[in-house]
Amino acid sequence: MGEMPLDQLKKYNGSSPKPDDFDAYWSRALAELDAQSLEYELVPAAITSPLAECFHLYFTGVGGARVHAKLVRPIASSTENQGPAMAMFHGYSCDSGDWFDKIAYAAHGITVLALDCRGQGGLSEDNLQVKGTTLRGHIIRGLDDPDPDKLYFRNVFLDTVQTVRILMSMPHVDAERVGVHGCSQGGALATACAGLEPRVKLAVPVYPFLTDYRHAWEMGASTSAYEELVYYFRWFDPNHEREDDIFEKLGYIDISNLADRIKAKVLFVTGLADTICPPSTQFAVYNRIRSSKELLVYPEYGHEYIPRLSDRTLELFLKL
Repeated sequence: MGEMPLDQLKKYNGSSPKPDDFDAYWSRALAELDAQSLEYELVPAAITSPLAECFHLYFTGVGGARVHAKLVRPIASSTENQGPAMAMFHGYSCDSGDWFDKIAYAAHGITVLALDCRGQGGLSEDNLQVKGTTLRGHIIRGLDDPDPDKLYFRNVFLDTVQTVRILMSMPHVDAERVGVHGCSQGGALATACAGLEPRVKLAVPVYPFLTDYRHAWEMGASTSAYEELVYYFRWFDPNHEREDDIFEKLGYIDISNLADRIKAKVLFVTGLADTICPPSTQFAVYNRIRSSKELLVYPEYGHEYIPRLSDRTLELFLKL
């Protein structure tokens, strides 16, 4: 299946289902998160900088998992000089990245807390016990468990909210000036976080993942970031007898179903040459956002570095 032309993309709202109890599902999840402490442990990082203080930050997430993030804060930060902050989220299977780019933000007075997703490339642990396969990816982790609360990304979405809440609790951070940013999986997590935590003021999701799963599969997921859906059907439902139920359950962790909850100002970035996360799946998210939003379209760019986008992001956070 080929991609739609741009005029159709701007009208496309997705084709994947939204469970009838979607709102109740996330209300229950957020109630569980509300019981979590915002306490955290700081461990000084080996790297030093004249512009910023660098720490490993650990907190206890839902289900008791020990979750890690990198905290980089301006040297001059204080309760009398509260500044803006960014929660930063990374791409699929990666980690929170180098200290360097975070120090650049801190040099401009912006505190950064960069989350490691559970069980991926960083230091956060994944203690989720599920029934069924865990082979070939995190989208399907928990998919065979009869309890939809066991979906892996439910806990990661909640970790993003806890990350933002920890930032907002820091004495040197202005809780009214906190935003979120990420690319690919990180763009999905920035979107989910803004949808689940209405106090987020700015969201900059770049070519987001984790959305419109049925459509991604129909487009040929074996060559995209959604390939684990193909593996799942091949090995565990080769005749697609449970196809409708599977995509219905994935609707709980589809960020397009959270998009209309966003209150933040949004800069949404997509490349029309993206073969990893098809543009139509991304537009299924953008077109459902009801808050103040701006779309940046790069016709010749795909799932890759986009020139000058970091500068644009910095400018937005400086205006928070």
